[in-house]
Amino acid sequence: MTAIFALATSLLWGLADFGGGLLTRRIPALTVVVVSQCVAVVVLGGVVVATGGWSEWGPQLWFAVAAGAVGPVAMLAFYKALALGPMGVVSPLGSVGVAVPVGVGLILGERPGLLQYGGIAVAVVGIVLAGGPQFRGAPVQRQAILLTLLAAFGFGAVMALIAEASTNLTGLFLALFIQRVTNVAAGGAALFVSVKRGASALPEEGGMKVIWAALPALAFVGLADVAANGTYSMAAQAGPVTVAAVLSSLYPVVTALAALGLLKERLKAVQAAGAGLALVGTVLLASG
Repeated sequence: MTAIFALATSLLWGLADFGGGLLTRRIPALTVVVVSQCVAVVVLGGVVVATGGWSEWGPQLWFAVAAGAVGPVAMLAFYKALALGPMGVVSPLGSVGVAVPVGVGLILGERPGLLQYGGIAVAVVGIVLAGGPQFRGAPVQRQAILLTLLAAFGFGAVMALIAEASTNLTGLFLALFIQRVTNVAAGGAALFVSVKRGASALPEEGGMKVIWAALPALAFVGLADVAANGTYSMAAQAGPVTVAAVLSSLYPVVTALAALGLLKERLKAVQAAGAGLALVGTVLLASG
């Protein structure tokens, strides 16, 4: 079950990243984050009420609060790094955050088998290559590298924190709700500061009409991200965190394939090789 839940996580995160990337071409990134997470809060609030999730309230929810606070910081750092570019370096480097939950699992005493260690190594290399790393071209600003590493650490920290925020399904719904409320609070504060400094929260052309028209897509991004956090938590509880974390980090492959299928973008040879290695690593992890 660990492999199934973790691969579902990669699928959901990959599609959410693809959708979010498309939306940020028309809508300010902070607005995409805040609106999509607001939709998630409304839906999760209803789920928590319907399932009686409030009964699972406890100190473990501080992990959800921490995950909710770290997430927007990581995302903003990642978007800023992408703006500084080049994207061919930033995108794959951001996926190395998988080292955080893997390291946590090893510290907690998990010891994968030899085959799984090989699968982890192969899959991580595949994940990085699938992002299409740029080996030649414009030099990378040091600030871009630092921001990308900050984002990677944040993404990995969210994975590690949300895995500790619940012990059962109803508790998971509550943890995800708390995480998203914190997301909205942190993202909303950042958006408020950004607007105060002169930035716009709405698209330059179309304004609020663009937001309303994009609401279904924004809802998909927010709910897919929530579902990915949920399936990752279940993957981490069902089996070794080291395995769950690596399999859940295959989302760059999904994003690249979505761009290939829907936008007709051509994969670089290095991306195709990375996707193949990620698949091999997946097989090794699942069979180890």
